[in-house]
Amino acid sequence: MLDLSNEEMIHMKKDGIEYLQFRKLLSYQDLIVHCYTLKGINVQPYEFSKENLIDGYHRIGKTLEIENKKIVRPIQTHSDHIEIVSNINLENDFNQHDFDDVDGLVTAQKDIYLALRYADCLPLYFFDPVKEVVANIHSGWKGSLKHIGEKAVRKMVEEFGSHSYDILCFMGPSIKSCHFEVEEDVKKQFEEDWKGRKTSDAIIEKGKIKEGKQKYYIDTVKMNRVLLREMGLKDSHIIDSNICTVCQHEWMHSYRAEKDKAGRNAAIIGVRGKN
Repeated sequence: MLDLSNEEMIHMKKDGIEYLQFRKLLSYQDLIVHCYTLKGINVQPYEFSKENLIDGYHRIGKTLEIENKKIVRPIQTHSDHIEIVSNINLENDFNQHDFDDVDGLVTAQKDIYLALRYADCLPLYFFDPVKEVVANIHSGWKGSLKHIGEKAVRKMVEEFGSHSYDILCFMGPSIKSCHFEVEEDVKKQFEEDWKGRKTSDAIIEKGKIKEGKQKYYIDTVKMNRVLLREMGLKDSHIIDSNICTVCQHEWMHSYRAEKDKAGRNAAIIGVRGKN
């Protein structure tokens, strides 16, 4: 059976469930709970199957030893809206409707677990080990153009007193430049955003002409790395999973590979409560 472990990630298999964890974040496992689920867990939104969603979170929650009622998940819309999670009602069903039109959550509250869903978009897990603040950010190509990761760092600094040089960022599995193929309209948006930036990091690569249309490849991982460095994060504190969801779509949900049949992977992070 394939093992997706690499230098940065560990492929975990427990209780019949498979998921990924970052090696460096596991060095904080007495404080931090986190994972990125693989197929076998499908956290589709409510409009597809509420039962499916609840079962998925119940299974991964049991494995991570966290209660469903302590999992908070927003209604994602590819926005750049980030909300702080504090003093929530733990009796609500994932507190979803408290966070409508939200693609990023930040909290310093213990024993609360931020859960967002992904199927090619880039998960950005942030952790400040000094202030014990975490964030879970959904940065698809639209969110990346809106600099949602940069805005998450700013919120951690302004709201919790974090220093950017203390913050760690972990980039979960996502569609990589090898498969993020776009046409002129999307390419122009990235080109405009990147114009004038004093960096040698090219994020757009010209591809082939297919069916009479010029194709391009976009590297949103590199883009976010540059933006986070500009916010003051140390390059050594920005850790990429080095896993492409399209390349590995047999093992994880990918919208680019599976279209409307794609499920969703869950990215979860939270600070453990005191025992």
